Parts: sequence; structure tokens; C-alpha cells
Amino acid sequence: MRLEHANITVGSIDETIRFLSSVFPDAEVRGGGHMYWNEDRTEARGRWVHFGTGSHYVALQQNFQPSGREDVTYRNDGINHLGFVVSEPDEVIRRANAAGYDLSPASAMDDHPHRRRAYFFDGNDIEWELVEYLSDDVSERNDYQLQGR
Repeated sequence: MRLEHANITVGSIDETIRFLSSVFPDAEVRGGGHMYWNEDRTEARGRWVHFGTGSHYVALQQNFQPSGREDVTYRNDGINHLGFVVSEPDEVIRRANAAGYDLSPASAMDDHPHRRRAYFFDGNDIEWELVEYLSDDVSERNDYQLQGR
């Protein structure tokens, strides 16, 4: 199984793209547009953007006003965090720091022998996990008895 995309509602698409661009410089806006309340497309309720690569992306949507409508399919119940595997976390952290983002206290860079995890909050207070696996052995990567759960 692999994740093709995640769809999240954010307060500001531009804020999230600013963060994601700093840690994933090879990603880009793949497409975007507006969401509408009505079929004649005269009442925009928000905008959407797909940000990522040709094979993986994050679908971002931003509502212009909370609707309070019961017939709206997408509701923002919140998320804890989204995790991405990275191959050079120190470089990713450097880029994020240079863009003004600091590591979250939840980061666990050196307390597990088989994975390193960095956490950041973007400008919408959404937490993003960047993990590097130091072993190809799945049982080692997923050993939760060791430090750094």
C-alpha cells in the first residue's frame, strides 16, 4: 500500500504551500481551482490546490467561509499530522529552518536506532512529520518497544 494523496482543509492554502515548498523543493502546484455552492458556478465557496509530484500529492482546500450546511460532504474535523518519508532529513530541516520553521518538541531525531522523525507546524498550525528510516528491515523500522516511539 502507498498513499497517493491526502485531502485536508486548511485556513490558508498559501501558508501550507509555503511550508511544503520549503521542505519539498521538487514539488509544485499540479492544479487548482474553485469549489462552488451551486451548479451554475456563480457562488464560490472556496479554492483547492493539488501540491506535489507527478505521482504523489497533498490536496489542499480552503473554505472562504465556514458553511454550517449539513449537505456539505467535506467537513474539517481536524487532523493530528501527516507523515512523509524523506531521505535527507538534515537538509530538509535546514530548508525548513531557513524558511522560518522550527522543529517541534515532539521531534525524535536520535533516540531510535532505525528511524529519525522531525515535526514542524505550518502557518495554519497543521503538524507535519518527516521521517527517515535507517533500516530496510520492516520489523526494525516498526519496533515500538525501543525508544522514540
